[in-house]
Amino acid sequence: MSEFTCYVGEQIRRYRKAGNMTLQDLADAIHKSRATICKYENGEISVDVETLYEISQVLQVSISQLTTYLPESGNEPVSIPGRGQKSPFFQAQRLYFYFYDGRSQRTKDGVIDIYEKRGETGKYEATLTICTVSANGRSSEIFYTGRVVYSDMLIRFSFVNQYNPLEEDLLYIFNPLERRDYTMGLLCGISSADLMPCAYKCMVTLKPQEHSERFRSQLLFTKKDLKRLEQLNMLLVDNIEQ
Repeated sequence: MSEFTCYVGEQIRRYRKAGNMTLQDLADAIHKSRATICKYENGEISVDVETLYEISQVLQVSISQLTTYLPESGNEPVSIPGRGQKSPFFQAQRLYFYFYDGRSQRTKDGVIDIYEKRGETGKYEATLTICTVSANGRSSEIFYTGRVVYSDMLIRFSFVNQYNPLEEDLLYIFNPLERRDYTMGLLCGISSADLMPCAYKCMVTLKPQEHSERFRSQLLFTKKDLKRLEQLNMLLVDNIEQ
């Protein structure tokens, strides 16, 4: 079995569990046997493109969320000119992005890819891909491109929706002082759904995360957050250990 086949199987299992589906539920939905789904998830057999599309529709994710794969070494911190030897978040070429959308009551995720701007050493650009699910259950991707600015305490991403240039979003994430594989951040901008100003508490990680209930709770605003919002009339997100 190849690393890619195993990775796709792991992704299918992760999103199936996140949707509270059993092996039999998924098998029934795509008209396969439970044993076949089990082999998919264990990486014993590869999934053909047509079946992969059916699975993505049932799990309400995009195909890229099941197949976007980098070898383990590809996500390790590397020495990149202009970013220095700081935290892993300053060195990462790929980050994983999560926030909770209260309108759809779903945890949403995305992938941020960072690369040096062609012909301009020390300047960086990024892409952000977020999977969305419409009211009728169909999944699609929103694709953003933008710039990255690094400072000692923060990393700032400025993104523009490639399908709707009116939607421009800012993502600020903290540089953790201690060594860990996640950090908190704030995404603010214009919602593509209703073109209203919005802000989300979010988490950015070095590796993909399982959508567990505990993980979801880290993305929600607490009573303490709301009380401070009322006192200060401003939204703050702390970069603290949960």
